[in-house]
Amino acid sequence: MNPEPALAALSASLNEDGPAVEILPGATNNDYFVNAVPVAELDGLEDIAAVVRTSGSTGTPKRTALSIDALANSSMATAEYLGFEGQWLLALPLHYVAGLAVLTRSLYAGTRPWAMDLGTGFDAAGFNAAAAALTDSKRLVSLVPTQLQRLLTDPTDETLATLRRFDAILLGGARAPRAVLDEAARHSLKLHLTYGSSETAGGCVYDAKALPGVKIKVLDGRILLGGPTLASGYLGNPELTARHFSVDDSGVRWYATDDLGSYTDGVLSVTGRADDVIITGGIKVSAAEVQHVLETVPGVSAAAVVPVPDAQWGQQVGAAYVGSAGPESLAAAVRGSLGAAAVPRRLQRVEALPLLPNGKIDRMLLAARLAESSD
Repeated sequence: MNPEPALAALSASLNEDGPAVEILPGATNNDYFVNAVPVAELDGLEDIAAVVRTSGSTGTPKRTALSIDALANSSMATAEYLGFEGQWLLALPLHYVAGLAVLTRSLYAGTRPWAMDLGTGFDAAGFNAAAAALTDSKRLVSLVPTQLQRLLTDPTDETLATLRRFDAILLGGARAPRAVLDEAARHSLKLHLTYGSSETAGGCVYDAKALPGVKIKVLDGRILLGGPTLASGYLGNPELTARHFSVDDSGVRWYATDDLGSYTDGVLSVTGRADDVIITGGIKVSAAEVQHVLETVPGVSAAAVVPVPDAQWGQQVGAAYVGSAGPESLAAAVRGSLGAAAVPRRLQRVEALPLLPNGKIDRMLLAARLAESSD
């Protein structure tokens, strides 16, 4: 993947010497297109530098407009939190916000990112080769949990040395299995868990703490984020913009996420999505809680839980997992922790969980596969 065309276009946009850019995927993760966003599509929004499409992991993708200030503040807040800037390894597709953030952080740091060859997918050999090309004394990379899991599964000495050489490994995009975090700690990796979205110009909460300038509050269980990294809104969808973005009586602008959690003593805990409640036979089951239990079962390396439509019960709990554990042990663990209603009725062992290009679980595809498996 050659990031130079995207870097040049984004640099011009950030310096107000060019139009807002939208990076679109090509045939593979190694390919992309850089489109100039016509002013007419910006709905009167000013100083927009980039338009990013959300992943669409649970629905239709949205076009999120990010201003020059939002991207600049996100980059500066990351550098302030970490205490340094450096050279980035680009290991994520450019058309998602995590990949775009690597470019903006590099531009503001004055360093050249080095891009992995993702044409044949992500693996340890490609990761090691790309990391070996970094030349700066400070090195950083953003990964999603699936990538780190692959690197830490029977790792070679070379892979462990490569990972330890990074001064910061940002891990976000999805909830990381406990086993992956334990392995990272065992190998003394400099890991930072990040939380954010396209609507916040990428990660804005690191290690459960708000980045400088970022605000957090929880209202009726839902997480709201505020501060200078917020997007300007969704292009062509004023209703959705109004639903998610608001200004309070103090003049603070907020983004209402789709996540549930708590915020106590400056520490954010994300417990799940607002739409992750599965109602089966009139009983509410938290998909996040079921997933957590499944991931604690010996022999399970990854799991995902989704609702599956059912004519009799309305919905059933569906789950897929990677590992050697038997289905009986998984059912027993869930039954013992959460009760019989939470036990997955549609359960599949798979070689790998279906993923979107940005590494998130493709929940819509997973639900469809689980529904088909019962037919």
